[in-house]
Amino acid sequence: MTDAQASAPRPIALVTGATRGIGRAIAIELGRTHHVLVGGRDADAAAAVAAALPSAEPFAGDLAAGALPPLPARLDVLVHSAGVEQGGRIADTERSVWEAVFATNVFAVADLTRLALPALRAARGLVVVVNSGSGLFTSPGGGAYSASKFAVRALADTLREEERANGVRVSSIHPGPTDSDMQRALVAKSGLDYDLGVVLQPEDVADAVRLAVDLPERGTIEMLSVRPTRRR
Repeated sequence: MTDAQASAPRPIALVTGATRGIGRAIAIELGRTHHVLVGGRDADAAAAVAAALPSAEPFAGDLAAGALPPLPARLDVLVHSAGVEQGGRIADTERSVWEAVFATNVFAVADLTRLALPALRAARGLVVVVNSGSGLFTSPGGGAYSASKFAVRALADTLREEERANGVRVSSIHPGPTDSDMQRALVAKSGLDYDLGVVLQPEDVADAVRLAVDLPERGTIEMLSVRPTRRR
């Protein structure tokens, strides 16, 4: 690395849901090269992740409740990793659950993206939506979560077409089952034993995000599905 490269300002990446699981792994991975805005609901947890990175600052708040972070004039990467999973069979899922799931998984993504677009356009930046295998197919008991992931996939696809002329790229990353608090809760709800041999690690998803981030501007990873090699 030359002296000029060493002194150049780092590109900026904003990562939501960055205090644990996939989001934390993404923040750590991007922290090797970017100044990371570390987002999470818990201020202490966000501060702890930011303190462990070479160049970072935390922001805390509930995105679903409209607590959006201050945005820089230029933003190179926006990673939407915050997400919730609730509900069961459609016959048993009340409207309030649907509203809560969509508030975090769809509405907050739309709000933050809209506000960040001027900064993303200025940097000809990249939006990465961490979706799910549930954004490609669904199964009994996953209606609310899967519907939200199909919706945010449509949001990402539409944004990609709308922003091509402005140089903003959009990538959807669809991880399969990944070791996380959410995955452990889902397996517990199903009554099965938890098997680390049939899940991805958060770092695997972070590597997929890195692939999208590092691709030259002339290309876009529009959709990438990453699934465990082994199945139960």
